[in-house]
Amino acid sequence: MDNVKKTSLGMDENLEAALSYFLGFLTGILFFVSEKESKFVKFHAMQSIAVFIALFVFNMVLGIIFSITIVLLMLLPLIYLLEIILWIVLMYKAYNGEKFKLPIVGDFAEKQVT
Repeated sequence: MDNVKKTSLGMDENLEAALSYFLGFLTGILFFVSEKESKFVKFHAMQSIAVFIALFVFNMVLGIIFSITIVLLMLLPLIYLLEIILWIVLMYKAYNGEKFKLPIVGDFAEKQVT
């Protein structure tokens, strides 16, 4: 991390990329729209948008399904824990300057930036 570049917003590139995951798709959209130069930041911002919108829809569908079946409701805390772990890993990898690409959404994010 010795060669951290500054972005068009004046922040360290790795910090801006990590912050694009901070509030899910909201900060993803913010940094995708406002960052003008860094493809690294734009990649992480687009991946944030894609993954957290997909998780939002997934949670809505699960909520509907699980509200019907009480037994499956016990899985929700585990799913939420896995989402928190994913969120932390994405922020950590971006902060450390790594272009960590998730399956499917990572390819989508990369195509939107190039």
